[in-house]
Amino acid sequence: MRTQADLVDQLFNSSEKRLARILLLMAEFGKPGEPETLIPTISQATLAEMIGTTRSRVNFFMNRFRKLGFIEYNGRIRVSKSLLNVVLHDQLPDDNAARPAILSTPPKRPKRKSSIGLI
Repeated sequence: MRTQADLVDQLFNSSEKRLARILLLMAEFGKPGEPETLIPTISQATLAEMIGTTRSRVNFFMNRFRKLGFIEYNGRIRVSKSLLNVVLHDQLPDDNAARPAILSTPPKRPKRKSSIGLI
């Protein structure tokens, strides 16, 4: 069953969601009892191999998860329960966390009266 779940995950989910899922699995969320929020030491290169992406993308996502409060990352990774929302409910902000939000429409400028053409 785990192999089938991994295949479906690889085919249908983004690398960001795959990283969130693997972090939750490593923290043993979803198993009986209290989850281990502090996961074993693992390199970003190993995580990249596990989810099928590059180390630089894993680094980007880890920093994004940290900024959003989903993980604490200081050598070892501590996973927050709120990361479940990313996997279960697709509640990850669409915008890049590193960029400010862009206005949908630019503000309108007031029209100036022209003095040309007056005699």
